[in-house]
Amino acid sequence: MNEKAAATLSERDFLFALKSPDRLYIGGEWVSPISGGVRTLVSPGSGRNFIAVAHGGVEDVDRAVAAARAAFDHGPWPRMTPAERASYLTRLGAEIVARSNLMAGLQAAEMGALYGMTAQIVPFFAGTFDFYAAMAGSFPFIERHQPSVGGVGYLVQEPVGVCAAIVPWNGPLMLACWKLAPALLAGCTVVLKASPEAPATLVALAEAVEAAGLPAGVVNVITADREISERLVRHPGVDKVSFTGSTGAGKKIGAICAERVARCTLELGGKSPAILLDDYDIDAFADHVASAATLLSGQVCAALTRIIVPRAKQGRVLDAIAARFEAVKVGNPFDPSTGMGPLASAAQCGRVERYIETGRKEGSRLVCGGTAPAGLDPRFYMAPTLFGDVDNRATIAREEIFGPVLSVIPVDSEDHAIAVANDSDFGLNATVFTHDSDHAFKVARRLRSGTVAHNGFKTDFTIAFGGFKQSGVGREGGVPGLRAYLEPKTVLLADAVSHFTQAPA
Repeated sequence: MNEKAAATLSERDFLFALKSPDRLYIGGEWVSPISGGVRTLVSPGSGRNFIAVAHGGVEDVDRAVAAARAAFDHGPWPRMTPAERASYLTRLGAEIVARSNLMAGLQAAEMGALYGMTAQIVPFFAGTFDFYAAMAGSFPFIERHQPSVGGVGYLVQEPVGVCAAIVPWNGPLMLACWKLAPALLAGCTVVLKASPEAPATLVALAEAVEAAGLPAGVVNVITADREISERLVRHPGVDKVSFTGSTGAGKKIGAICAERVARCTLELGGKSPAILLDDYDIDAFADHVASAATLLSGQVCAALTRIIVPRAKQGRVLDAIAARFEAVKVGNPFDPSTGMGPLASAAQCGRVERYIETGRKEGSRLVCGGTAPAGLDPRFYMAPTLFGDVDNRATIAREEIFGPVLSVIPVDSEDHAIAVANDSDFGLNATVFTHDSDHAFKVARRLRSGTVAHNGFKTDFTIAFGGFKQSGVGREGGVPGLRAYLEPKTVLLADAVSHFTQAPA
């Protein structure tokens, strides 16, 4: 789609793009909610009603789990070879690519993501399925061992079972792909639960699943409130929960899973540091942290929000970041010239406003931002906001704001910088800015963080993604992400088998 055409788009262009938004996708069919209902979403970019989407109730959760359970216990999916399942993954990725513009438009409409950016990266998310499909031939699903008890041993990797995949509103497609692809390659069946704030993109994903021809019940897609979602987490028919969201919700999910010894992967909150070392250019540093702060309006769990700088350089850093923030065009997410869209909802915008007020009251210095830009709806829009002279004990330095707010924290030495970076309940992401790669690696090894990048905001799900401390349990992406959906089984035989396939009987 060319830039001129994109500029004329709005959320209303996607109002009738979905075939069955008022239904849930369960057991390979589009079904009306039994005990939920249909709710209308408000598009944050315009503040107007956008689309009515089905929400499930308790009976709908039970129906989805039953469908996934039947597909796992009695269907062909877990009994296929990984190579056979990989062919379906490849088809599903292609169906997502075919819906790139639709999915980009839905994400812009329902949570304010920039349409132009999202349209370019949807194919990258779809590539997750090709990434895991390629593992069908490289991952050791069956390994031969020499047992200490004699005979021949095999370590067999088998699917963990029925999985509940719960994704948040800020990156529904990306996170759904990184949960679905490894789970499906492993042979699991899935109940994918969309956030009530941003369900439409995952309705489109369900259409892609249907078009790819996956067996009935292998992937079920529902939307439900948090209270109803607890039924999914507690359901005895669910073997594993994969959750991405807030640390508070993750703690509750982890406790529920512990009660019934269900497996879980938790990718939770962050308060990630960006550390400026003495040798790095301030303007280049400001370019990186300012552009990262406006990505999805700062609604990114791995966002670099604690900006740790040498005390003598704080003034120049603040001036440089403020200049870049003030140049950002905030506005309509469908406009190609927009640099940052709205917050995803009025509730989220209100949360960010309360944190900004708390920062002021606790003595941090507001350098720029803090209000909606002129002419934009203050229920949804917030200017990129910068605080200086922030104490690492301040609320805005301790708690995840989930908005375009940076806290600049001055320090007296490199050791002080590392101590401040590690003085957090979170440990999801970090970046070290220095021209010395060897030194960056040494500093990275001292940081308590699941990812540490060099000279930029970077994460890589093809290797692994997840956090230390209260940022989560387990990893998504890469080989660790596949292992999270597998159970190792030890098989001890008197003699070697003459022939085996990768599929269980």
